[in-house]
Amino acid sequence: MPNSKSPEKRLRQEAKRAARNHYVKKTLSTLDKKMHSNISLDEKKELINTIFSKLDKAAKSNVIHKRTASRRKARIAAYLAKEYKINAE
Repeated sequence: MPNSKSPEKRLRQEAKRAARNHYVKKTLSTLDKKMHSNISLDEKKELINTIFSKLDKAAKSNVIHKRTASRRKARIAAYLAKEYKINAE
């Protein structure tokens, strides 16, 4: 345990940030799993806006790197395009 006030505060701040970051990452993971599950194509099209928004917010608040958000958005968009092409035929 820290011996002075400043490190004690730092410890509290780190715990709060870690909890918030964990929540955001788990939410993104859950949304990603939902996108790849067996839901209808219409629901996936609605879900993509939510996922993109959450990824952008996570990147903006430095929970994930901006390139990581960009890469994940590109992969989700490619997945949805592939699904749409398969279902359109």
